Amino acid sequence: MKIVKAEEAISSVNDGDSLMIGGFLGVGTPETLIDELIKQNKKNLTIICNDTSFENKGIGKLIYNKLARKVITSHIGTNKETQRQYIEKELEVELVPQGTLIERIRAGGVGLGGVLTPTGVGTIVEEGKQVIEIDGKKYLLEKAIRAKVALIKAKRADHVGNLQFALTAINFNPMMGLAADLVIAEVEELVPTGVISPEHVQFPGALVDYVVIGGRSK
Repeated sequence: MKIVKAEEAISSVNDGDSLMIGGFLGVGTPETLIDELIKQNKKNLTIICNDTSFENKGIGKLIYNKLARKVITSHIGTNKETQRQYIEKELEVELVPQGTLIERIRAGGVGLGGVLTPTGVGTIVEEGKQVIEIDGKKYLLEKAIRAKVALIKAKRADHVGNLQFALTAINFNPMMGLAADLVIAEVEELVPTGVISPEHVQFPGALVDYVVIGGRSK
């Protein structure tokens, strides 16, 4: 694990990479890292996220600057630019129910091939997917999701990279960190090793590649 500036961390991201980015409507989202992606003009990205936030906030800024080729997300209703680009066929959007999305990410993080869910059976969601029947009930096989890079936001880190999250930021951020080859964590504060007691470590430093000191969530 290295403690670096955002510029160095984001230099590890290449055009065309797949990125998991944490947060919910911009809350718990690594804004400093997103701003650096825009500054370095990383483009043709596949972004895996809960939502695309708003045009001027969080992941929405990547959409507004047309750096995304595809998004895999649970909803786009708060971002008119995402909707416009999708309608105009400038952006590919894969909509996934929120619970299914996080389970697919979890599966990718723990080495499973996918998950079985009844969500979407008998609807358009079923098209092109394998249907498996267990004890007389039908399920869809939803394949696991992994990404090359995870950009996650934590409240604090210690000097070996152990992370602690604030409130609902724990919902997507840690799971995304498990499901990526390279993990870049933006944190609000850096504390001495040992300040975060073992029972409060919510993501282990052994899985973190870079820590970047960023701003506070708004």
